[in-house]
Amino acid sequence: MTNIETKALPVLLTIRSEQHYENTEPDSIELMTEGTLTATGEGGVVLSYQESELTGLEGTTTTFEIRGSQVILSRTGSVNSQMVFEEGKQHTSLYETPFGELAIDVQTSRLRHSLTERGGLMDLRYSISVDHSVTGRNAFKIRVRRKHELRENGQS
Repeated sequence: MTNIETKALPVLLTIRSEQHYENTEPDSIELMTEGTLTATGEGGVVLSYQESELTGLEGTTTTFEIRGSQVILSRTGSVNSQMVFEEGKQHTSLYETPFGELAIDVQTSRLRHSLTERGGLMDLRYSISVDHSVTGRNAFKIRVRRKHELRENGQS
């Protein structure tokens, strides 16, 4: 591996999250935050950022690790969880709550990304089941831009 492949690069993330639950209006959040992007050398990318009060996960670090056809979402800190996304497949994940751990099934219906060390987009759609009953449908759209490119273009 070269030095560039292991260096965490500063990025600006625009994250849009949507949650759809039965008999309720969809809940959506869009936020911009700073984070880091690290190329892993095998064509993989790791995105990492600190959650904020806006998401209700303050004190938590969220990491998206893109490895081939899989994306692994890990949260550590005030909330600890790991979810595996792979289009057309279901993975069982452990989700830690203040009341104990919960096994959830994650069924990924769409996983598209154009992420490289230069940035890009990720589109992720999935449903969550608890005890084999779908509890909600969710989506993430993440746009990643390198911070130094913003300054070069005269943007802040």
